[in-house]
Amino acid sequence: MTPPEIHGYAIVSRDDRIADAKGLMPASLKNDADWAYFQAELGRADYVVIGRASHEATPNIKRRKRIVLSRSARRLEKRADAWWWNPLELGFEELAKALAPAARIAVPGGQAAFDMFLKIGYSAFHLSRAERIALPAGRGLFSSCETGVAAETVLKEAGLHAGPTLDIDPQAGVTLTLWRPAA
Repeated sequence: MTPPEIHGYAIVSRDDRIADAKGLMPASLKNDADWAYFQAELGRADYVVIGRASHEATPNIKRRKRIVLSRSARRLEKRADAWWWNPLELGFEELAKALAPAARIAVPGGQAAFDMFLKIGYSAFHLSRAERIALPAGRGLFSSCETGVAAETVLKEAGLHAGPTLDIDPQAGVTLTLWRPAA
């Protein structure tokens, strides 16, 4: 069985935050070039794994196949709005066998999802950075970012290597770096 490809996607502030102190993504972190890239990438995915709070906050207007992470689910449940998955009751390998044996899975967050898939193993992590934005006391990309560990260090320690950094919006100071395992 070919394992699924797992792609993580995040835009972070210069201090490695994905949200403000209230846990919300501020308008200052939103960027049209990053959004266009992100939407094109989600269009390539067979499934989008998203946290419950993010699922509830963002309507699925493109009707993509979602897998919602939630402790309220019993193992894996098909609900009207998505598949709901409790990873404490059903491991990722079982999920992959059930839904996505050779699929491309997109993981757009939040932090708990990013941390969990860091342990499972990313095929690629698409890290956009808004260099001019700081979000003190905000929510870190990974939980260890909240203790001062840089996102790049976390990705390196997970065995990923940075490709070239692209200036996707030079006027706004937004870059994109694709991180992958060593070939």
